[in-house]
Amino acid sequence: MKIQVAPSILSADFGKLNEEIASVELYSDRIHFDVMDGHFVPNISFGAPVMRCVKTKLPLDVHLMIENPWKFFEDFVKAGADTIIVHSEACRDLKAILKEIRGLGVKAGVSIKPKTGISAIKGVLDLVDQVLIMTVEPGFGGQDFMEEMLPKIAGLRKCGFKGDISVDGGINERTAKLCIDAGANIMIAGSYIFKAKDRKKAIMGLRV
Repeated sequence: MKIQVAPSILSADFGKLNEEIASVELYSDRIHFDVMDGHFVPNISFGAPVMRCVKTKLPLDVHLMIENPWKFFEDFVKAGADTIIVHSEACRDLKAILKEIRGLGVKAGVSIKPKTGISAIKGVLDLVDQVLIMTVEPGFGGQDFMEEMLPKIAGLRKCGFKGDISVDGGINERTAKLCIDAGANIMIAGSYIFKAKDRKKAIMGLRV
């Protein structure tokens, strides 16, 4: 499975966002948007209007770390989202939510926090294109990678899940290798990429 890199714009300079994206676009596979509402997670980031301003040919993944995510699906689809990822913890009827996303003509993904086991999503794996394993507590960038999340990745592959498995939180050259060895194929990284002196080298280092 091809290893992909998805820079998270959460760590980019929003004063020159399109320039920041352009600086990584040639070496990346997709762009990752971490959307936070200050309720589901203790931080606020941005919404669909920011995505609407982004200029890139890469696929756009939207990670909704928000309460009542279904209220915003159409806004993000209209803004250019290619994949919408919701948290299992934020959805009472996860199957219905994932079907709604797919019905909008985009790919569906599901994410789980560190304290949530993969048993919470085993029943919906046939409806998702991507599973996002949080390798830190969601809400803030720059946290340390939690190695105890690696068995979740391996567990998903043992379940027979053949879709994309992405990892988000504390991803660098060392932790990316751990995740890839466990079965993940999409490396999401923010500060590691955007704070690097050589962004191309940083990105290529995640394809180990």
